[in-house]
Amino acid sequence: MSNKQNNPLFQLIKSLNKGEKRNFKLYATRNSSVEDLKFLLLFDAIDKMPVYNETQLLKKNPRLKKSQLSNMSAALYKQILSSLRLIKDDTNIDMTIREQLDFARILLNKGLYIQSLNILDKIKKLAVHYNQNTYLSQILFFEKHIESQYITRSIKNRADELMEESTLAFAELEEINALSNLSLKLYSWYIQHGHSRSKEDKALIDDFFKDAISLPDKQSFYKQLYYYQSYCWLTFIKIDFLGYYKYAQRWVNLFTEKPVYKKIESANYLKGIHNLLNALFYLKHYKKHEEITELLESAILSDEIQKNNNINILSFHYLYTAKLNYCFISGEFTNGLYLVKEIETNLKTYALFLDNHRVLVFYYKIASLYFGSGDYSKSIDYLHKIIHWKVDLRNDLQCYSRLLHLIAHYELGNYNLIEHLLKSVYRFMAKMENLSKVETLIFEFLRKAFQLNRKELKNAFAVLCTTIKPYEKNIQEARTFVYLDIISWLESKIEGVAVEKIIQQKFALNRTS
Repeated sequence: MSNKQNNPLFQLIKSLNKGEKRNFKLYATRNSSVEDLKFLLLFDAIDKMPVYNETQLLKKNPRLKKSQLSNMSAALYKQILSSLRLIKDDTNIDMTIREQLDFARILLNKGLYIQSLNILDKIKKLAVHYNQNTYLSQILFFEKHIESQYITRSIKNRADELMEESTLAFAELEEINALSNLSLKLYSWYIQHGHSRSKEDKALIDDFFKDAISLPDKQSFYKQLYYYQSYCWLTFIKIDFLGYYKYAQRWVNLFTEKPVYKKIESANYLKGIHNLLNALFYLKHYKKHEEITELLESAILSDEIQKNNNINILSFHYLYTAKLNYCFISGEFTNGLYLVKEIETNLKTYALFLDNHRVLVFYYKIASLYFGSGDYSKSIDYLHKIIHWKVDLRNDLQCYSRLLHLIAHYELGNYNLIEHLLKSVYRFMAKMENLSKVETLIFEFLRKAFQLNRKELKNAFAVLCTTIKPYEKNIQEARTFVYLDIISWLESKIEGVAVEKIIQQKFALNRTS
């Protein structure tokens, strides 16, 4: 299913903008030689390729020999990175500190101890100011090395000062590391499994927090950031959307209180807004969702955040997710179909860099958009992309794609396929264990529905809707309603109108209430 090109050199070259390519060529030809020209030949040949193909590369460029290609590619990769390293980017505090650490090491090797310590003292203040605890630990270790080996500027109690600074820095780093590990563990669990499906899942997730660090007031930026992230993932996985909203809002507020980090941690800032928008979507807070979408759009365009390919990819993902979600809460499915072309264009543009998880989510949302607009065939096309993609991610998304696929075939009247699909989908969902009551009721209904006449069918829809509605408030059943607005679909069948019309009516009612 995936057409990703995994050749690292090809990916790196395709990530370069015009200025970076020009800079590389200037760098590569600074001391021109035959080998340099070969590097440029390889660079240009790969740059022109829409898809990496080693056979075609060698065929079209006979000066490049297969026996040399591996070593030449590795050397070219390193040269490109070296040329990029020379492009100054003051927004990357960590790169600035690393550069100065290199200078301090060079001065030390020259025997210029005082000059080396002076640089370390300057960047130590920078590391403290921006909470760069990993680098602070390295700087302190370096200082101790110099002070313990050479007679320098040592003053009374200098050793005690360095030991105290090191102890505090490493203790802080240990707590930040524990929280960042917790955040990563939870996020990884979600990517693999999606929302919790049972009491056992919830107990397992809660168990991750048994050794979690509490967060007193006035903690460092990164400790707060990873703390809020961890609780965002916890509440989101457990489908506690109020808790999810609370911690996502605190995540965004942290950047509002400390705006200097918007540039340093642009990716985390945008991700915080993205999670806040998700929480508002699930809580159906329409007005606030519009307000925060505007915040996201203005942030993307502002000079407050970094401008690079990674940020461009994240901006695309977060902004179009918000736009699609707004279509779902407003019922503007048909009017939102223009987004599909724009999303497909961006998926193609960033195909080398997007992970499978993001692509899967977009496919499911596009399928849902077409389903809501009444174009069930198109919905099925996108659901097929998920169902036939052999990737071990988001079992929950794989599961509900099959359920939506089944309902789309029902809408199309493909009753000859229903019985086979029912068995197939039921088997797949049963593998996940703990099949929910709502899912079981949907299966039972679809098994009988195509055998009913029109009047019986309308009554059956009404009975199912009445039976399912109470489960909306049941936390054990909540995951079904996260993926499928099954109530609105049933109401559309009862009233004989399009599902988007039902959702538009609810949206209008909520906006005025």
